[in-house]
Amino acid sequence: MIISRTPLRISFAGGGTDISTFYRKEGGAVTSTAINRYMYITVNRKFDSAIRLSYSKTENVEKVDEIQHPLVREALKLTGITKGIEITSMADVPAQTGLGSSSAFTVGLLNALYAYKGEFKPPKLLAEQACHIEIELCKEPIGKQDHYIAAYGGIQHIQFNPDETVFVDPVICSPETKRQLEEGMMLFYTGVTRPASAILTEQKKQMDEKAEIMKKMKLQSELVRDALVGGSIAEFGKLLHEGWMLKRQLTGSITSPDIDEYYEKALKAGALGGKLLGAGGGGFLLFYCPPQKQDAVRRALSSLKETTISLEPQGTKIIYVSD
Repeated sequence: MIISRTPLRISFAGGGTDISTFYRKEGGAVTSTAINRYMYITVNRKFDSAIRLSYSKTENVEKVDEIQHPLVREALKLTGITKGIEITSMADVPAQTGLGSSSAFTVGLLNALYAYKGEFKPPKLLAEQACHIEIELCKEPIGKQDHYIAAYGGIQHIQFNPDETVFVDPVICSPETKRQLEEGMMLFYTGVTRPASAILTEQKKQMDEKAEIMKKMKLQSELVRDALVGGSIAEFGKLLHEGWMLKRQLTGSITSPDIDEYYEKALKAGALGGKLLGAGGGGFLLFYCPPQKQDAVRRALSSLKETTISLEPQGTKIIYVSD
């Protein structure tokens, strides 16, 4: 039996510029961090030659081509595993909530399947192959950032180049800055889940029209990186707010009256800035708030479920191998 653990993520700035429609023309960049919320994948040898999958559904099939779950089907094909295997998945948070769970699933699945074969694959290859599966084979209208932060972990500034190369550079900040960042981040669940594909498809159609906004969002990723490197945590909070104001201009489906109301309440209570994570429409709201103001924010958002988080320095890893 093999068990992989892959971190979910929070994207601070630049989300959307990692979509090929934009980065192939302008180059894209994001600043993101892995967090201590995870996707777990278990792979085990099955007694017979069949294939069994357990996720939100259960599948029992004889051949890989019969698998309904597209990510599992393509991952098995890519790794060359054709029979006699059981795969299960579990996550710390619901799917479709803006924390990159789908990409963490694909990265973690590939990591576990290779380990099952007795092979080690580096983060770069896992991220590249996960992108290939989701974007090229399964035709999901998503960007690349989630696969890379899931594979590498840590706080990263990730550049997506027009020639399809990707540069992953750690954001070097002091232990004190990391402590302040962890203490100041507040995460609230809106209770709304939504598939990112619909919003991202709409966003891709308007990419040329919104190119100037996208360029500013790319610059935001660099400014956020610089604020963290320089230890300017208050500036970091301000930049989160500026980035959210830009993002909500991309398409009307990114936010909603309820989300806007939650956001305004948090700012009035003392948060310096925040954003809705992921493509938009629901999921988790992130805020940066000085510790002394956090109780006021909690009271203002008392109808939402708060989730405590911390930074995760590692990417996908194998946490269990049976004899």
